[in-house]
Amino acid sequence: MRETRLDTARIRAARRVIDPVFLDTPLYRCEALGAGLGCAVSIKLETANPVRSFKGRGTELVASRLADEGPRAVVCASAGNLGQALAWSGRVRGLDVTVVASRFATAAKLDRIRALGARLELVDGDHEVARERAAAIARGAGVRLLEDSLDIETCEGAATIGLELVDSGVAFDAVLVALGGGALATGVGHVVKALAPGAEVICVQPLGAPAMTLSWRGRRVVTTDSTDTIADGVAGRRPVPAVLDDLLLVADDAVLVREASIIAGMRMLLDHAGLVVEPSAALGVAAILEDRARFAGRHVVTVVCGGNVDMDAYHRWVEAAPGQP
Repeated sequence: MRETRLDTARIRAARRVIDPVFLDTPLYRCEALGAGLGCAVSIKLETANPVRSFKGRGTELVASRLADEGPRAVVCASAGNLGQALAWSGRVRGLDVTVVASRFATAAKLDRIRALGARLELVDGDHEVARERAAAIARGAGVRLLEDSLDIETCEGAATIGLELVDSGVAFDAVLVALGGGALATGVGHVVKALAPGAEVICVQPLGAPAMTLSWRGRRVVTTDSTDTIADGVAGRRPVPAVLDDLLLVADDAVLVREASIIAGMRMLLDHAGLVVEPSAALGVAAILEDRARFAGRHVVTVVCGGNVDMDAYHRWVEAAPGQP
């Protein structure tokens, strides 16, 4: 197996480039949530920033380098959070930002991309169709194509979350990380395995969007024809081989969770932590709900990775969720 693409020294240096507004997000023990789950739970709150997701850490690195070296235009495909983050980072530096998204993406995320001044192009089809269109725009216009998880800046930006976990001095037994394209999981996983190797790195993905988990289990890229999950932020069908290689080096496990567990996790985060989160951010809690015995008596950190949610859909989901003990 080849060496990882990530570098711990570069990750530490990234903290000097990323706007502090995205750094040092809250990390705290949530006793009420832990009581309901039967284990100690600490929350790493990545929604406490202007774009309400962790993605700004990576786009800050990309936008800073484009501002210094050019070209001063960039295009990405996004389910919503990356696009918002790139629009925010690009606007600060005077970059021309284009975001390609599915017209079926969460409306609140699309509205925010527009509000931040990016050019938004909508395509019929899912995120993989948007990826193809973004690549075509980059080729035709000669601008930078930002590919989430493949471009190392997105992984090493996310990895600064891992540095904050380790540098906090808080001892933890496992970290639960949402798994989509892989930037968050490989970034956090790299740092935890390098600096706190006794802690488990557990990736969590919906049963309705299992491609990266199936790839990790089979140690080869597995694609799927479709996805069926409310967790739009992790609903990819075609894993990137280089990212899978990175994930194989750092993930101790990859688990799949049911939609009902994701919704129950969102409800628990609202009821016990006062947090309104998008479905992807509840994957860690969902994993505990589905395997309480595995985590009983342990200290688990869950990364609450995004809070950009359509509120009408959110109310439907959480109001239908059964109460938790």
